[in-house]
Amino acid sequence: MNFGINNRKFEEQMFSKPDIKYSVRLLGTSMTMEHNIIQSDFSFCILPVIEKKVFRMGIAGNYGMDSSDVEWAAEHGANYWVWGASFKKVTAGIRDVIGKNREKNVVALLGWGFFGWQIRRSVEKALRELNTDYLDVFKLGWLGRTSIYSQGIVDSLLKLKQEGKIKTIGTSIHDRKRAGQLALNSELDLLMIRYNAKHTGAEEDIFPHLKKRNPVVVSYTALAWQQLINPVKGIETAPWPGGKEDAKIPPLTPGLCYRFVLSNPHVHLVLTGPKNREQLMTNFRAMLQGPLNQEELNWIIQYGKLIRSKKRLDYIK
Repeated sequence: MNFGINNRKFEEQMFSKPDIKYSVRLLGTSMTMEHNIIQSDFSFCILPVIEKKVFRMGIAGNYGMDSSDVEWAAEHGANYWVWGASFKKVTAGIRDVIGKNREKNVVALLGWGFFGWQIRRSVEKALRELNTDYLDVFKLGWLGRTSIYSQGIVDSLLKLKQEGKIKTIGTSIHDRKRAGQLALNSELDLLMIRYNAKHTGAEEDIFPHLKKRNPVVVSYTALAWQQLINPVKGIETAPWPGGKEDAKIPPLTPGLCYRFVLSNPHVHLVLTGPKNREQLMTNFRAMLQGPLNQEELNWIIQYGKLIRSKKRLDYIK
C-alpha cells in the first residue's frame, strides 16, 4: 500500500487524561487507490457517493459509551456516527454534535425491515430522535437475517431518497459472495462488511468487484469478537517485527487490529464500539501511527490464520 505525501498540512490535537497529555501531529497526505482516487491520509478520506470527508474510525455507540464520549470523539475528529433505535445512551450526544455542523457529520442509521413501511417508519423516527432533516445513509441491517433486499424495499428506499430523507442506501452483510454481487449490480451505495486479520475472505469475494461502481466500504468486527486480542494457548509465532513497545505481542492489540483493516486500500473506514472513554482514547491514538508496513502486515496475516485454525467457532461463520 503506497501513501504518497503531498501538500503537507499539520494539525495539532491533544488527548487528555487526568494526569497524562498526549500531543500529536496529524500529517495530511494524498492517497491513490487502484479502484478510486481520493484525497486522504491514513486518518481521513472522502467517501464516494456521500462526498464528505470523514475520520476513518467510525463510532458505533451500542457497547457502553455515552453522550459525553460522543462529544469527546467529535472534538478529536470523529464525524461518522452509526445510530440505531436501541442506542439510547449516545442519542443526545449525536444530536448535539450534528446540530452544530450537520454538513460536517455523517449519520448512518442501522435499521431492519422486511416491508417498506417498516423502513419508512424507522427513518422518520430517527429523523425526529436526532432532530435532523436527513440521514446520510440507511443501512439494511444484517441482510438476509433481519432485513431483505427486495424490489419493495428498494422502491421504498429510493422514494425516501427522492424525498431527501436519506442520501444513500447501504447494508451490513456477512454473506461475502452475495456482497460481491451486490457491489457489482445493485442500488446499494455502501457495504458494511466483516473484515479483519482472522476473516480476510473479502479480499477474494468482495474487493475485486468494487471497481465498477465504487461503493463505500465500511469494515466492522475488526477484533474478530476479541479473538485477536485475547491470549490463545498453543500459538507459536515468529517474533513480532515491530517496536519494543509491542514486545508483549501476541496477542494483537486493538490498535494493530484497526490499523490492519485500514491498511487495506479498499476499506474507507473501520467501526469501533468502545465500552468506555479509555478504550475510545486508546483506539484513536492507534490511528496516529499510520499504516502497517509490509513486514507487520505479513506477520498479522499469519497470526490471523493461526487464530482461525484454533478458533473456528464464530458468532457468524
